Amino acid sequence: MSFDGFFTRAMTRELTQTIGGGKINKIHQPYKNELLLTIRMNRKNHKLLISAHPTYARIQLTNDILENPNEPPMFCMLLRKHLEGAMIENIRQIGMDRIIIFDLKGRNELGDVSYKQLIVEIMGRHSNIILVDQEKGMILDSIKHIPASINSYRTILPGSSYILPPPQEKIDPFVATEDDILKALDFNSGKLDKQLVAKFAGMSPLLSKEIIHHTGLANRETLPPAFIAYMKRLGSHDYQPTITTADSKEFFYLIPLTHLHGEFKSFASLSDMLDRFYFGKAVRDRVKQQAYDLERFMKNEKEKNETKIKKLETTLKKAENASHYQLLGELLTANMHLIKRGMEEISVINYYDEAGKEITIPLNPRKNPAENAQQYFSKYQKAKNALQIVKVQIEKALDEVNYFEGLLQQISSASTKDIEEIREELAEEGYIRLRQKRGPKKNTSTKPIIERYTASDGTDIFVGKNNKQNDYLTNKLARRDDIWLHTKDIPGSHVVINSSEPSDETILEAANLAAYFSKAKSSSAVPVDFTKIRYVKKPNGSKPGFVIYDQQQTVFVTPNEDQITAMKKD
Repeated sequence: MSFDGFFTRAMTRELTQTIGGGKINKIHQPYKNELLLTIRMNRKNHKLLISAHPTYARIQLTNDILENPNEPPMFCMLLRKHLEGAMIENIRQIGMDRIIIFDLKGRNELGDVSYKQLIVEIMGRHSNIILVDQEKGMILDSIKHIPASINSYRTILPGSSYILPPPQEKIDPFVATEDDILKALDFNSGKLDKQLVAKFAGMSPLLSKEIIHHTGLANRETLPPAFIAYMKRLGSHDYQPTITTADSKEFFYLIPLTHLHGEFKSFASLSDMLDRFYFGKAVRDRVKQQAYDLERFMKNEKEKNETKIKKLETTLKKAENASHYQLLGELLTANMHLIKRGMEEISVINYYDEAGKEITIPLNPRKNPAENAQQYFSKYQKAKNALQIVKVQIEKALDEVNYFEGLLQQISSASTKDIEEIREELAEEGYIRLRQKRGPKKNTSTKPIIERYTASDGTDIFVGKNNKQNDYLTNKLARRDDIWLHTKDIPGSHVVINSSEPSDETILEAANLAAYFSKAKSSSAVPVDFTKIRYVKKPNGSKPGFVIYDQQQTVFVTPNEDQITAMKKD
């Protein structure tokens, strides 16, 4: 739990310094449990993200680009009614709890001054965003409704009185003395990190373990001064926002987490750190829910074709005996005079064998010599025909496997908008039927929106995130001498550098994008081919997103997410 009471305190300070006194200009609700407020302060717009997501709950300033629904949800409409144009008079934390209150001053429909509170509760799956009429203490609405049947102590419904969560009666860590710490802890019981969490307000397991680690050997002499030293540092807002990577997992906090023995990356602000930490994570979660049925369908289709290929390969091995059947037929024809009806087999000299060895040929005793020979010639012809058919079927099945493997890779890096385009593609290809939606029909001629990135020298780089985007980018948007990139023999995105002669550095940065948005995202030394658009061709009748190319060169890169984040174009 990185977003603890101390982190909430630090974020409250960061928000106060940046948007305190600002004016709420716009309110959007891009997703079910998330709000995006545009706040004007010091002649600059700031985007405030408030999330009550059960896994990714947080509050932060963001530079991320979020998609807004065509029709705003009811909660968003209510917030616009009450809060658009309101001034932020105060941003405060409740004690050391993970609760931040925005005191807001605006005007109602009659033009009279009105005071509202936007209350943000960061509590894991119980997180919530609540709009309260400050004068009446009454809840106007919330992003999640909690009836009395679920929580008898706190009913979170429109018209109910807002009640804070019950106090935990923990010790204020900033005023605790060494004696307070010694009295609060039982050093004989062990598990001192858990005791710190249970006794002191705002404490998380990450911070408590960091304090214990700092003591070297935690006991009555070492723990109290270490605890107080950390409280002095955090109390004076001496922060170093850091993402610590250990055992392939990432953890964010106000300070480096040395007890994890990982790698550290520091940031200028808490919000910058959260943008980096959550880059893609929350989107992946939403996409996973939205694309669950698609992903299951694709995996089933891929597995079905893989099974088909195995069966066809078995048939192919049998068909490859065609020449053997031809040999037996010819040997029987040459030795027709030796065969008599009723024989079950005959041994004859194989005149195709240099050693002149004998070969035993099974016979059908109910058939005459000519019919037995014709039976082998028929098997030869049938096997020969099957050989061609099976090879074509294997090729088609392999194309299907590669197609669905590519789509599965696209889902892994898709946005919610990209998923809809993938769904449309599958419908156009005849794999699924689209669900009928109410309202006006979507304009299918709309051009795909291509993600744009900027190289360090200012050159634009475009990335296709699905087959529709790949086709449009490569075959229509790009110019003939632009540079096209794709991972070598690995499913991934089409990437185009908007330049005919990009620098070596720009090519490497574009290759990083191609590797990052591919199946090899987690690999190192990923081979990426690049060539001019003029050498990239789409064969007639090929699957969406499929191309062939030549005149390519290859570079090897290791995907770097930090570089991707820095290149993202607003």
